[in-house]
Amino acid sequence: MRFARVFLLVCIFTSCECAYARLHNHTKNHKHAHSRTHTRAQPPFAYPPSPPPESSEDSGSDNGTSNSTNVFDVLSFGAVGDGFADDTQAFKSAWLSACEVQSATLLVPANHTFMIQPTIFLGPCEAGLVFQAVRFFEGSNLTLRGLRIQNSPQFHFRFDSCNGVTVDSITISSPASSPNTDGIHVENTDFVGIYNSVISNGNIGSLGKQNSRACVSNVTVTNAVIKSSDNGVRIKTWQGGTGSVSAVTFKDIYMDNVRNPIIIDQYYCLDKGCANQTSAVLVSGVSYENIKGTYDVRSPPMHFGCSDSVPCTNVTLSNIELLPAQGYVVADPYCWNVYGGSESLTIPPVPCLLEGLPRSIMESDVDRCS
Repeated sequence: MRFARVFLLVCIFTSCECAYARLHNHTKNHKHAHSRTHTRAQPPFAYPPSPPPESSEDSGSDNGTSNSTNVFDVLSFGAVGDGFADDTQAFKSAWLSACEVQSATLLVPANHTFMIQPTIFLGPCEAGLVFQAVRFFEGSNLTLRGLRIQNSPQFHFRFDSCNGVTVDSITISSPASSPNTDGIHVENTDFVGIYNSVISNGNIGSLGKQNSRACVSNVTVTNAVIKSSDNGVRIKTWQGGTGSVSAVTFKDIYMDNVRNPIIIDQYYCLDKGCANQTSAVLVSGVSYENIKGTYDVRSPPMHFGCSDSVPCTNVTLSNIELLPAQGYVVADPYCWNVYGGSESLTIPPVPCLLEGLPRSIMESDVDRCS
């Protein structure tokens, strides 16, 4: 039976480096270092908000057991994946073939860089189609709409050095044991809009990169549901980095039993053995509006851990209501060197925000990614 709803993925970008998502228990570490050379464009936010999709644990089919005859590898359709050859036609041909087969997998292999011209992958397709591509590098005017990602380790969607990204009506579901599940991960990217999405065991907005220059700005996340995740809306940076994360808005988000629903962590470290460093990414102009729901009591509902030398500034809160998923005692937020304020009463109250701007920011020449 064909999908009643159009399955649409619009990709307008210059390069896509893709990794094999774990549907057959494959894993891959993602470590990259790239420079940004693109210029800013106006955000392609042309679509009005719509209700978020219903989250369902039953996918309707077992996508992890698809027969090898149902796997359509873009390399078999003529894609080169060397970062120079035009692979557009190969992707189109592989998509058209996969679209006609039930429980098909469109495979974009790891360890390749594919060059694609402005392309539309359009349905309806047969049921159970899986598109195994998760990372977009140096893309512009990207739109992803109406997709479901299931059982992928680490990054589900990763946007690196992109400009103009719209993500709308995405459903992401992973088992609780899946490692380091970043639902939507943003690095060195400007003008991002994330709307109407449901994420289970993942998070939105992991920003920054280890020991490098991070530049992220003009990010809006609105009308989302996050369930049973270790982190909700998160900004993370490593010590020793430079650059800035600015003009970020998290709005109209519901949390369901989430650890760290709201978190800024400028001390992120994978192995817990990272040395303290003076330089840090400047985090400024972050707004949290109308965020409600329940949190896992193992962690505080809000955690703002900012650098000693480069504090977080202009962090604002309004209409926050986060209650414990178990028990009745509301935990206090955690704050370290964060400047901002509450524009309305919040639950819990956040008296630990510092007022004004720190002298260290006002008098120092901080790299702000102009």
